[in-house]
Amino acid sequence: QVQVMESGGGLVQPGGSLRLACATSGNTFSIVAMGWYRQAPGTQREFVATITDRGTTTYSASAQGRFTVSRDNAKNTMFLQMNSLRFEDTGAYYCKAERMEYGVRYDNWGQGTQVTVSS
Repeated sequence: QVQVMESGGGLVQPGGSLRLACATSGNTFSIVAMGWYRQAPGTQREFVATITDRGTTTYSASAQGRFTVSRDNAKNTMFLQMNSLRFEDTGAYYCKAERMEYGVRYDNWGQGTQVTVSS
């Protein structure tokens, strides 16, 4: 099992920046990829960015060029640097840890951290 905890959310003005963190603990050796997702009120959870254990990154079209995902393997922590924030970036941001154990995939989610972009 892996525990996942997000932090770093808050209130920011349009054009501002925030840095989210996702700390993991437990069987972190089994994590093969980690990802960020977000959910605005009344909408479905959507993909934002992922990073594999080899450092390969993928971004949504909305995040590309504005957000940067990274990870500190020594600290078992993933980050999301968000720049040029827009109103539509508002939502709860969730971290997902993808694990592989004995050929079976497991996903562990955090509780989320709120990001509000408002003037």
